[in-house]
Amino acid sequence: MAHAPSKEYPIEKIRNIALIGHGGSGKTTLTEAILFTTGTVNRLGKVDDGSTVSDYHPDEIERKISINASLLHCDWQGHKINLLDTPGYSDFTGEVVCSLKVADAAVMLIKAVEGPEVGSEIVWNYCKENELPVLFIVNKLDNENADFEKSTSRMRERFGNDVTLFQFPLNPGFPFDSIVDVLRMKMYKYERDGSGKYTEADIPVEVKSKAEALHEELVEKIAESDEKLLDKFVEAGTLPEEELTRGLKDAINSRKMFPVFCASSSLNIGVSPLLDSIVASVPSPKERGAIPATNKDTKAEVSVAPNPAGQPALFVFKTVSEQHVGELSFFRVYSGTVTAGLDLVNQSNAKHERLGQVFLMNGKERREIGKIPAGDIGAVVKLKDTHTNNTLASKSLPIAFNPINFPDPVIRMAIAPKSKGDEDKIGTGLHSLHEEDPTFVVQVEGKLSQTVISGQGELHLLVVTKRLKEKYGVDVDLIEPKIPYRETIKASIADSEYKHKKQTGGRGQFGHVHLKIEPKPRGEGFEFVDAIVGGVVPGRFVPAVEKGVVDAMNKGVLAGCEVVDVRVTLFDGSYHTVDSDELSFKLAGSQAFRKGFLEAKPVLLEPIYELQVMVPEEYMGDVMGDISGRRGKILGMETEGSFQRINALVPMAELHKYSTVLRSMTQGRGIFRTKYSHYDEIPRDQAEKVIAAYEKARAEGE
Repeated sequence: MAHAPSKEYPIEKIRNIALIGHGGSGKTTLTEAILFTTGTVNRLGKVDDGSTVSDYHPDEIERKISINASLLHCDWQGHKINLLDTPGYSDFTGEVVCSLKVADAAVMLIKAVEGPEVGSEIVWNYCKENELPVLFIVNKLDNENADFEKSTSRMRERFGNDVTLFQFPLNPGFPFDSIVDVLRMKMYKYERDGSGKYTEADIPVEVKSKAEALHEELVEKIAESDEKLLDKFVEAGTLPEEELTRGLKDAINSRKMFPVFCASSSLNIGVSPLLDSIVASVPSPKERGAIPATNKDTKAEVSVAPNPAGQPALFVFKTVSEQHVGELSFFRVYSGTVTAGLDLVNQSNAKHERLGQVFLMNGKERREIGKIPAGDIGAVVKLKDTHTNNTLASKSLPIAFNPINFPDPVIRMAIAPKSKGDEDKIGTGLHSLHEEDPTFVVQVEGKLSQTVISGQGELHLLVVTKRLKEKYGVDVDLIEPKIPYRETIKASIADSEYKHKKQTGGRGQFGHVHLKIEPKPRGEGFEFVDAIVGGVVPGRFVPAVEKGVVDAMNKGVLAGCEVVDVRVTLFDGSYHTVDSDELSFKLAGSQAFRKGFLEAKPVLLEPIYELQVMVPEEYMGDVMGDISGRRGKILGMETEGSFQRINALVPMAELHKYSTVLRSMTQGRGIFRTKYSHYDEIPRDQAEKVIAAYEKARAEGE
């Protein structure tokens, strides 16, 4: 691989760009075209034959999709452009979120046939949260059904009227090779051989008036973004080039304008003008301004200026641990200049870290570099106690940058080791996989005796468990997780009596209690009341009675599930001066509770989740029908551009593998989020099934 020259760039000449978009919109192919056009590589790699710089992981080559965000860099007109090529598949959305955290602008690819899709929607919202400038590329304009007009009008519907044409294609569809640039008022005619070579010409007469109207619109839009410019524009009817350039940069930086470019990344058409615009119009780290952080000593909000001469501070946004790469922490420097051997403090856990070699990355290729200044992005090997979301800063700058807000998981699976004795290895492996990828979550469900892993989709969990096998030598099966059902009661029992009496040779056992058992409002938990009068149960045995009750509640009465939301009052009983002891009262408390519970209209409760589904309009009926079939309750719908957002409440038991079902029902265009809401009573027929399954498992276990 050829390399961009290793030179130092002032902060004004650095650009940090995240390439984002729905799966299959051509981000990796565009990355390849950029690296080729800038002379960073000397041939165009292809996703289909696994030869691209950014999709280098065996999983990515095998599946022909991006799974990890890749960091790359190139030089264009003496500027350093850092590129973060992100996955489009929603299973790997965590990679997009962490890339947008350190980017100064995003380039969003939109397919010329489909227009904006659900994935475009998600990443647009992430950019909004990060207040990031966005440039659009309508890509794949060489596809035979490419429709630039339809795509851009849908983009305006979805992303607002600040979506502004900088270019339009002259001949979209199979012969596509020419682009009209309405900012510079020129036409670019490309070779279709992937070389990226083009000739500049005057705009053809037949589209000249269209180009002039769009140029006028563009200048007006720039003028409107700033009051001073608007005054000048109104007076003179136009703007001098210098002010136009500055106004354009300000409008993009302040999200008052979202430029639209044209491209076919597979034919390397439209790449050079895009790079020109990135250099001329995208803000540098300095222009993006100070970054918010928290002072660890005073807990006050502070702003950190991007000054290469300041105290060093960096933020780790991604961790990778691969056999052929080693442990790599990707970071952006926000203040000062970072060099190998530098001693910094991890502000997240107060541990000291000495930086090893620091690298510039191009996919898996890493090149050692002496220093990385504020505004730039690099990687460092083998940090001891530092993970994604940590801030490393000098002792005299005790600040932590705001962490990345990762999305909640959408799928849960339990894991079953294929061979006994792997539990420790599994625990270690899962922990370190979570450190690398915070969207992968591990929970040990003690009460259900299961380890449950959660992530952003079925493919996400398959990739993680494959890595568990490759790196830690542990093979596991993914099985349906048990549902954490609960038990409670609907009626009160005024007196549940139990006498525990056992006489064997020598000292016997005796414990006798009367309990009152009542339901409590949902979510209020357990309450034990000691209402013993006159010492009929000695005070020293009362805690044992409570222990017995809690024991019975933990084991469950109906179906082996934890009992919740009950008040138990111990109000009477008797004891034997010799035979009574704590164990006897514990057993009496436990049995009295079980007996009373079964008489108090016991019910099973199940966890209910809020479900939010985003789908294109045409799939609405199918998706709503499916939700109803899952015992779901539709709460309402909202229109968002050409998508519908469905809000519903669905039992957790009905959401197993929902991501896969939704994907096939909507041809991959639907997305969803879930969030725990509350517990609710299970319908009787469902409860009977749960109880029968429990009885059967218990009988088999005996």
